Amino acid sequence: MTSAHLADLRPRIPSPLQELADDRFTRHGVRLVLKRDDLIHPELIGNKWRKLAPNLAAASGRTVVTFGGAYSNHLRATAAAGRLLGLPTVGVVRGQELAGRPLNPSLARCVADGMRLHFVDRSTYRRKAEPDTLAAVLRAADAQGAYVVPEGGSNALAVRGCQALGEELRGQADVVAVACGTGGTLAGLAAGLEPGQRALGVPVLKGGFLADDIRALQEEAFGGPRGEWRLDERFHFGGYARTTPELDAFAEDFEGRHGVRVERLYVAKLLYGLVSLVEVGAFGAGTRVAAVITGAPFTG
Repeated sequence: MTSAHLADLRPRIPSPLQELADDRFTRHGVRLVLKRDDLIHPELIGNKWRKLAPNLAAASGRTVVTFGGAYSNHLRATAAAGRLLGLPTVGVVRGQELAGRPLNPSLARCVADGMRLHFVDRSTYRRKAEPDTLAAVLRAADAQGAYVVPEGGSNALAVRGCQALGEELRGQADVVAVACGTGGTLAGLAAGLEPGQRALGVPVLKGGFLADDIRALQEEAFGGPRGEWRLDERFHFGGYARTTPELDAFAEDFEGRHGVRVERLYVAKLLYGLVSLVEVGAFGAGTRVAAVITGAPFTG
């Protein structure tokens, strides 16, 4: 697999910018623009393209093994990439498969795209980065010699791939905000911005561990810290894959206002956080805020 093969998929790079007239921002003198990474490719959406493309090129045609939960956007994107590029894929799924129960729509889509699923218990999954555990998982999945992409796709290659996102936003915003799962997108984004620009990450998981992970990813990718970034961990709505009626209502309202479909697990939390922050004066008048739209709603 080469970059030329990936180019055959015709990604929309750089992704478009869309300025919104939203009174919740304009009455505070703040401009809101969306960085529409959800329009990069209809199946390899947003940061999934930026993180997967360099890893798929490095796989050089080998089977790709990666990890995720039962509703993982990353698993779905990897499965779609395998189908589009003719690469075998294996998804290691957190949690036991329930015998006799149908797969949820997300995992069913992975299987339809040719991904072979291998379920592991949660204890094993937590230790997946340990060399002995990883080797045992690969043996059990009959995937020795495969190219391994970590959960969420976040490794040094992915972080350097996301650096281009920041570079595309140079001169376009004062603050660039992105929802965070494993932190790879924020690590690369911050590295690509120019001096004076700030990156804001909105984690969608509880835990308070992400800052260390981002620092480690930047160390691995660049040899040290890059760019100015911070996290605001108040908008996870209970943790990964969790939503509330309040968040759903917010997302529906945003869609109605602007005609932009809002993915619930990441993007809705990011946009809710930005509205909350602007309403308490977190951004001064004249600030340009760019929200990175990293995904689109799953349609089955």
